[in-house]
Amino acid sequence: MTVRRLFSTCCGHGGWALLAALTLTTLGCGPEPPRLYCGAGIRPPVADLVEQFARREGVTIECDYAGSEVLLARIKLTRRGDLYMPGDVHYVEMAEKEGLVDSKKTVCYFVPVILVQKGNPKSIHTLEDLIRPGVKLGLGDPKACAIGRKSAKIFANNGIAEEDLGDNVVFRSVTVNELGNHVKLGALDAAIVWDAVAAFFPDETEVVAIPRERNVISTVAIGVLHCSQHPELAAKFVEFVNSEEGQEVFKRHRYSLTLPD
Repeated sequence: MTVRRLFSTCCGHGGWALLAALTLTTLGCGPEPPRLYCGAGIRPPVADLVEQFARREGVTIECDYAGSEVLLARIKLTRRGDLYMPGDVHYVEMAEKEGLVDSKKTVCYFVPVILVQKGNPKSIHTLEDLIRPGVKLGLGDPKACAIGRKSAKIFANNGIAEEDLGDNVVFRSVTVNELGNHVKLGALDAAIVWDAVAAFFPDETEVVAIPRERNVISTVAIGVLHCSQHPELAAKFVEFVNSEEGQEVFKRHRYSLTLPD
């Protein structure tokens, strides 16, 4: 039966759903390509790894880059995809508890730092300097991205309440990359970002370290999703990411491979 005759027959009997299903079958509908949900702050090394993996295995992994919380919401909604690599293992563990992740492995570590404009014109040297009047501060949205959640923890652990920040917080981002760009362009005096993201802007910004005892380090892990249509391929990519070759890519992009002292 031709598609035209099928259309006429189904419409005559009100079978729109049947028409859609049979048309997809007639035209062919193969499995979806492998998909990786990846935190925006991990994009540079992951883009390189996906390209290398494609050359090695002959298959391209599609990447969805966004805030960690946003990606988790997409996974819950669609129940599709193969891999999840957010900016903090907390989100992978949340997905595990809901039966969305079958396995996980640690990949690298993110160290929060204070990113300031070149020359540090506002003389920002401590967390307390961020609450001085007149400082334009950017933070991640704790309900959207990992850096926002970590920043909230850092302030809480150091006795700095939300109200202490006052009007200084002039921008809340859904990705860590946005924060770096805003400091680079001069729209912000300072922002809390990952150390590896700060390394994107060496000529336009400076880094103010947060002492280890006052900081909250983020562990980055990658998980294989329970809904994966390509579980063997997904597991192979996880293995590649954690191989000596894969870890060298993270090192080249200035990601920490061990917990800082």
